Amino acid sequence: MLYAIICYNDENITSGWSKAEDDAVMHRLIGVTQKIAAAGKLGPVARLQPTTQGKMLRKGKDGPVVIDGPYAETKEHLLGFYLVECADVDEAVDIAKQLQQANSGPSSYDIRPVMFFTPGGKPVERVEG
Repeated sequence: MLYAIICYNDENITSGWSKAEDDAVMHRLIGVTQKIAAAGKLGPVARLQPTTQGKMLRKGKDGPVVIDGPYAETKEHLLGFYLVECADVDEAVDIAKQLQQANSGPSSYDIRPVMFFTPGGKPVERVEG
């Protein structure tokens, strides 16, 4: 089954890292992802840029409204995600624990099964590739 491991951290902390600190975290994360990739279990990985560089589309009573940022009443921000092929949720949790150990700061990880939907087709739980 395919799982999304969705990464959250305090963007105020992560955006304050020096280049050396950021490089060290990324180096540790690459060490974890290389093992997952070697086992043939790693799918796409994305690191999102800071919320200050994004836009938010909201429904307004007069139609769509585009605003700067996403603004959330939270200390943790969505930083990125991993897609991993796992036998079960316990294996996905184990991978998330490895990623969290490699990360700095008060990180958290949301682990969810993924189902792909194809237009006009039936949902599939994994993509052959």
